[in-house]
Amino acid sequence: MIANTPETERRDLEAADWFARLSRTPIETEELTRFQRWSRDPANLAAYNEIEDISRAVRGLRDNPAMRKAAEAALARSPERPRRGPAADARFWSAGLALAGLIGVTIVVLKPFVGETYGTRIGEISSLRLDDGTQVRLNTDSKLRVRFSGAMRRVELLRGEAFFDVAHDKARPFVVAAGPAQVRAVGTQFDVRRDGQEVRVVLAQGRVAVTEQHDGEDGWTLAPGQGLVLGGAAASARPTAVDVAAATSWRTGAITFHGATLAETVKELNRYSKTKIILDASAPRDQVISGAFEAGDTAEFVSAATLLFGLKATKLKNGDIMLGANGAPT
Repeated sequence: MIANTPETERRDLEAADWFARLSRTPIETEELTRFQRWSRDPANLAAYNEIEDISRAVRGLRDNPAMRKAAEAALARSPERPRRGPAADARFWSAGLALAGLIGVTIVVLKPFVGETYGTRIGEISSLRLDDGTQVRLNTDSKLRVRFSGAMRRVELLRGEAFFDVAHDKARPFVVAAGPAQVRAVGTQFDVRRDGQEVRVVLAQGRVAVTEQHDGEDGWTLAPGQGLVLGGAAASARPTAVDVAAATSWRTGAITFHGATLAETVKELNRYSKTKIILDASAPRDQVISGAFEAGDTAEFVSAATLLFGLKATKLKNGDIMLGANGAPT
């Protein structure tokens, strides 16, 4: 057994604090940036993942019959507390404080949200817990509508992007409707992004069935690590291999690109900031970029782009930034 040290205790407290903060809604991009920097330390990230595992285990106990029976028995007991000596009291309060710390983190996750529609503004990321225990991470400028019934758990992604960690319930399938797509799951983890009538589904864990609404076809079944694009400018749909970590990196405030063009990169980064990047006609729009950038940090990307591609950045009157070739008229 590895003994706790002041360093590990400090790290555990920081991990619990970050878990509590990231479970709130909304979350500013600046806070996600700070979390990303903190979690670059592998030991910090391991401590955070352990807190997430504990939270998931606690969620699993919520409907456990034995735990429910024990809770009912505890509530039925007399409020009188047995007497303890000074040493026992010290141990009691020490354990109580430690448990209170864990409960303080857990309450944020287990607290049910009231209402049926949720949304985020530009630069915000929201964490939701639905009534069935499903965890939802809602990306920037997104809107979600929830409709649960006795036979079906149905969610409609009106715009934007959401990552779902679905609570297992065979009796009530979990369905996400987004534009022309319908995603059906029981207990799994997946990401859905809607841009107008184009919908992208990425599966991280488990299995999902994707169909086109109002279409008689059987649809597609995705395996972990696969993605599917439907509608919009998408060609004939078929499951393809996807870098899940990159596709869902937005959950921790990092936007990752693999072989994206400058135009595609700018379009994506503009989702996270009110200060927009505009490409002048002289900018190399098809130049390929690979790398990770902090969501909402427009200045970081502009600095990198001007250095890598020899571009000139010009601040416009409305605060937006124009990128163009050096020497090009602005």
